[in-house]
Amino acid sequence: MNFNGHTLADSLSGELIGNQVYFLNEVDSTNVYATALAQKGVPEGAVIVADCQTKGKGRLKNRAWQSPQQKNLYTSIVLRPTVEPSVAPQLTLAAGVAVAEHLSTYCLEAVTLKWPNDVHIRGKKVCGILTEMRTTGGKIDFVIMGIGLNINMRKKDFHEEIRESATSLREETGNDIPRVDFAVSLYQSLGKWYERYKREGFTSIKSAWLEYSGIKDRNIRVNCKEEVQEGKVLGIDDYGALLLFDNRRKTRRILAGDVSLVGNK
Repeated sequence: MNFNGHTLADSLSGELIGNQVYFLNEVDSTNVYATALAQKGVPEGAVIVADCQTKGKGRLKNRAWQSPQQKNLYTSIVLRPTVEPSVAPQLTLAAGVAVAEHLSTYCLEAVTLKWPNDVHIRGKKVCGILTEMRTTGGKIDFVIMGIGLNINMRKKDFHEEIRESATSLREETGNDIPRVDFAVSLYQSLGKWYERYKREGFTSIKSAWLEYSGIKDRNIRVNCKEEVQEGKVLGIDDYGALLLFDNRRKTRRILAGDVSLVGNK
């Protein structure tokens, strides 16, 4: 099945996520394009899909997302949640759960979540999630949920500096993955978890995220700019922050940083 806007729109007919599909052969960043559409009033659930990005965005300003043609999934979703801006980071964690659940159908028991926005297979990064928000008067206008997911890249396709730390579904399964089928099922998983989040709140999301992460009660190191903190993970709070019990026996809320495990449980 050809990977294009028509096949995606036909397959997503009637779904919350994908009620409108904007397909681009090439774009600088799907998040940038989605932001412009959201400002013009496109409905919640509209998706932007690109076959290639020239300036794919990572979570950190100095990190780009490698985005070659005809290989992967680069997509952004317009959401308009009626929640307070302070809890919007919950949506990044919800997206991680949805992605992890979907990837687990290909790699059972090999998928893990890394706080705050990465998905790994066997310890290597396969997906990054970048959520951006616009507000007016203390209320959310829209949230852009950007997802970059390595599907059919081979090891030699990755830049040398990330070749040992990144992976793709093709590398992990040994099979080429039909991108239309993959994308449709992913949007359905995202829609299911987003509806659950709106209906039930963050509690079930939190539980699922902690289960996929396997990080609770583990000792970790968090690098944030020039500051390094270590301690045991108690969980995550209702704002998406990591709760760390440090060496001074104090509980700290970690809002940002690069997390790595230290030793064993």
